[in-house]
Amino acid sequence: MYIVHSTFAVPEEKADEVISIYQNRSRLVDRAEGFVKFLLLQNDKRKGEITVHMEWKEKKHYLSWVQSEEFKKIHELEKKYPDQELAAIVPTIRKFEVVAE
Repeated sequence: MYIVHSTFAVPEEKADEVISIYQNRSRLVDRAEGFVKFLLLQNDKRKGEITVHMEWKEKKHYLSWVQSEEFKKIHELEKKYPDQELAAIVPTIRKFEVVAE
């Protein structure tokens, strides 16, 4: 299994807005080959710290997703988000190979 975390910080007063965006996400990734799970995580001490957690069957599935037209479409929409402060946020990406369960 392959896990990807995309963590970013937003102003705490905008955290609920960001959470709402993800609650209403397009779900295009859900149909990608090898996709297992999506979770949106909020740090319980720093409410503005949000992490997108995605699980994939294999690394090759994730790599295929990030090269897909669907991935490009989703990220182009993010750039056009009306709140430019949120649109300009660059996440920290961490990738993990599951080595034991």
